[in-house]
Amino acid sequence: MALPGIDFPGLGCGLAILRDGKILLCRRLKAPEAGHWSIVGGKVDHMELAQDAARREAEEESGLSIHSTRFLCVSEQMIEADRQHWISLIYVTENFSGEPRLTEPDKLSDIRWFDLTALPQPLSRFAADAVRALA
Repeated sequence: MALPGIDFPGLGCGLAILRDGKILLCRRLKAPEAGHWSIVGGKVDHMELAQDAARREAEEESGLSIHSTRFLCVSEQMIEADRQHWISLIYVTENFSGEPRLTEPDKLSDIRWFDLTALPQPLSRFAADAVRALA
């Protein structure tokens, strides 16, 4: 979320979680891009490594235990409708345990696997960039 009176981009992170040709997506309830399907992710905290933040956010949002990640791409989102500007480092993993569950119902309305060839719409810009990088 953009801070009042602060006019510079936020630093975000995300994690594309893959299993058997499918990607885990969640439906956002809040800005930016409320109602869009997205990969798990969020804000990088001060003095937190982006890769650690991606793991933390993924575990908080999905209930999965993330064992390792690797860098995938950078995504820059300027979302005029929400007056937000984010630069996000996106990682990818297939190394996790557990089954995803909706752990933050105040932020997300749904979480599930989608085949990479049959993605739901609308996709967040963040997720679209991750999917393009996976191709």
